Order: sequence, then structure tokens, then C-alpha cells
Amino acid sequence: MTRSKLSLISVVVSALLLSGCAGGGSSSTAENFVAGNGVVTFIKPAERKPAPVISGKTLEGATYLQPRGKVVILNVWASWCAPCRAEAPALVSLSQMYPEVSFVGVLIRDNFSTARAFVKRFKVTYPTLVDESILIKFRNTLVANAIPTTLIIDANGKVAARISGEITVASLTDLINKIKAGK
Repeated sequence: MTRSKLSLISVVVSALLLSGCAGGGSSSTAENFVAGNGVVTFIKPAERKPAPVISGKTLEGATYLQPRGKVVILNVWASWCAPCRAEAPALVSLSQMYPEVSFVGVLIRDNFSTARAFVKRFKVTYPTLVDESILIKFRNTLVANAIPTTLIIDANGKVAARISGEITVASLTDLINKIKAGK
């Protein structure tokens, strides 16, 4: 084989391997997703953009409408996602520590029966939306760029921060306290 053919094959194989991490499509398996590494992005209040209104059907069949005037923690998760399973107890604990903050999940690329089992196993008490298309509405601000992703919306309805990947109690607590304080 010539050097140029080997180079071309190398490029094609690399592109195929990388596309496996792209997270596109609507598959309900864990084959294609991007795992974050816990990077925190914080936006100063003067630079924040309005978040879309968060509403829709929940995993339990109820209708959810984002409360006004409250900090909102929006966690994007799936039952097959190992970092989602790892962070679930911390999110449940923080939702109980901060009852004045609204926690809501967004189920992505999953089926309802395994998601319900996840909610039961981890004793998740906050609602989970089942329409992942809500995430498209964040395209002009911070987007959910990994599974899991946690977006924080301030009390003025503006996107204030994102944790790309698994949250830690320390990182999310720090963000909640800063944002609640108007920072």
C-alpha cells in the first residue's frame, strides 16, 4: 500500500472513531455519548442570557412549569450513564438541603421503564422531564454538551452556570450559594 492510501485510511478510521463520541442521534443506548469531565462554566450576572422557559411532561405523567423567581438546577441524565448514577445521591441530597431551589431532571436517550427504576433506586424526589427537545432551546447560551450536564438558572431566569459532566457536592454547592447571593 502506498503512503497516501495508508494516510487516507488513517484519517477515515480516526473520523469514525471520533464520530462514535459525538452524541448525536436518538438512540436509547450508551453507544454514542460524550462524557464530561466536571468542568464548571460560570457566567457573570451582567453577561447572562435568558434561559428558555422549562416546561413539559414528566416521567410521572404530570405537567411541569418552571417556577419564577427561583434558582433552578437542570440536570440532564440517563439511567445507562455511569456518571449519572454516581452523581444521583449528591443531587438528591442537595435538593433536600436547598428546598428553596428548584431541581428538575431532563431524561435523554433513555426509555421510561429503566428511567423509573433509576428514580426509584436513587430516591429522586424532584421531577424529570421526558422531552429532551427542551435542550435545543438553550442553543443561544450554555448548552448541554455532555451526559450528564447540569445547568443553573438564576432567580431572574438567566443561565448562570454549567457543570459539564458529573457534579461534585462542593462544585454545585459553591455555584448555588454564589447564584443565590446574586453573584
